[in-house]
Parts: sequence; structure tokens; C-alpha cells
Amino acid sequence: MDPFLALLHHFSTRLSSRELDSLKFLCGGKIGKRKLESVESGGDLFSILLEQQLITSTDVSFLQGLLVSIEREDLVSQLKQFVEEGEVTTPEDEPDVHEKRLQKAAIEVIHENVGRDWKMLMRKLGLSEVKLDRIVAAHPFSLQEQVVQALREWQKWKGKDAKVTDLIKALRDCHMNLVADRVEQKLLPLNNGTR
Repeated sequence: MDPFLALLHHFSTRLSSRELDSLKFLCGGKIGKRKLESVESGGDLFSILLEQQLITSTDVSFLQGLLVSIEREDLVSQLKQFVEEGEVTTPEDEPDVHEKRLQKAAIEVIHENVGRDWKMLMRKLGLSEVKLDRIVAAHPFSLQEQVVQALREWQKWKGKDAKVTDLIKALRDCHMNLVADRVEQKLLPLNNGTR
């Protein structure tokens, strides 16, 4: 399925009938009255906007303006995430707040300490060669940025199943025990603070 269409479908399921009416009103100058009268859902409206090329996967400015006008900042931020990353993760797909904090601390230590062997670590975590090559191509002159982007890609791919314990296990499997120890050391106060 086209990720942009999936995003529009997600948006249409989140719109109230009042918000849909507001969107129809805001589109009044762009879409004919008869077409607007036939719109019964967000999906119908988005289909017309796509048909008339008022929104495309590469130009979402009109859609963003509409969502800002109806004060749906949650949908605006998902749209911005789509533009930046090419996909959207919903809150249900993300790890809990504590796990996110642990991952952030672990990633800090890993990106400062792993160095040139980062690809071996990412392969252990299950990232494909294609993704690794794409990261290198996007950041050819910054080893640390390659590591950070690869770890973010792993987080995105795993979603709520991304666990710091997996990072530590992968480090140990790659014989990067010193880095694994440093990660565990950094996480100790964070874990103790939650008990």
C-alpha cells in the first residue's frame, strides 16, 4: 500500500463530522459545490484533492494548511513526520516513555564508542544492507551521524518492540563488551530512579 494513501486514510478516520464540514468549507474556493456536496468522509475529500493535484505525496502544503486551520496539531505533526521520514509511526507503535529514555541514553553511549564497526552491530540488530548503504550515502563524511541514523532506523523499524536489552545483547554478540558495559553503567541510575 502507498504510505501516503495510508496516511490519508489514517487522517480520515480521525476526523469528526464537524471537522470534515470545516475542511469542506475551507476547500470551497478550490473544489466545485456539487463535488463538495457529494463528500461524506475525509477519504472522499482527500480523493478529490488528490485528483485535482491539490495534494500530492511530495507537496503537502495545502493539506498542512487545512489541518492547521481546523487546529489538528496532532495530525500536522504526523504529516511533518511523513515528510521528513517517508512514513509515520502512531503512538501505539512506539516504546513507552521509560524505554525511550533508556534508548536515548544507550544511543548516546553507542554513537560515541562504536566507531567503524557500527555496520556489524546494525546487521546483528537485523537492519538490511540496503538501509545501511542508504545511510552511508546520506552521510558520507560523518561516521557518528551514520551510527545515530542507523540506530534511529532500527528504532523506527522495531517500533514498540525496540528494547535497550536487544542493543546490549547485540553489542555483546559483536564482542563490543566495553561499549555494552558503558551502556549498562549509563542506564543504571535511570533504572534505579524508576523503582
